[in-house]
Amino acid sequence: MRTLAPSERGMAVLLAALAGYVDSLGFLQLGGLFVSFMSGNSTRMAVGVSMGDWRTVGVAAAILILFVLGAAVGALVAGGEGMRSRSRVLAVEATLLAGAALAVPLGSMSLAVGLMVLAMGIENAVFLRDGEVGVGLTYMTGALVKLGQALAGAVRGGRRTAFAPYLLLWVGLFGGAVVGAFSYGALGLNALWPAATLAAGLAVFARVSREA
Repeated sequence: MRTLAPSERGMAVLLAALAGYVDSLGFLQLGGLFVSFMSGNSTRMAVGVSMGDWRTVGVAAAILILFVLGAAVGALVAGGEGMRSRSRVLAVEATLLAGAALAVPLGSMSLAVGLMVLAMGIENAVFLRDGEVGVGLTYMTGALVKLGQALAGAVRGGRRTAFAPYLLLWVGLFGGAVVGAFSYGALGLNALWPAATLAAGLAVFARVSREA
């Protein structure tokens, strides 16, 4: 986060909020599994194995496979770094989220969830650095570790505000998840449309940005 330009940091926070929003929708739809938080799904799958809950094991495994596939597709779509690459990734993410929203009135909830998982995997390719994730957008463990390390650095006399970008990233995801939970209560998975719209808007922003 500290190496990003201010506009890029703002985009990262919005994308974290988008991930929290979509993950909240998926969590409520699936009754306790996630569409972006794969550590949680791995734990749920392990517990399912120990309890003989093979349905949960199967669903969690399918989600893990789709997420990895999405991450691979995202890296291929990006094809590099910079705003133009980010625009391509975000355009694909927006298309997948719109497809998920379109599947809802057709009663294809499994398809909707699958497209949500792919979109979340792809989102992590927005900020690639040397072909790997530069900023984790759909999970916050790394950001929280860096936040703690930045606080330790401040205690030792380092920059006192170094923790702020990581805190903002977490706040973005948390806030998005709160909004997603309320939206699901009112609209169910029809609440995917605002997520698709935000992703499309960020794709356009990245495309027209002077840094493109």
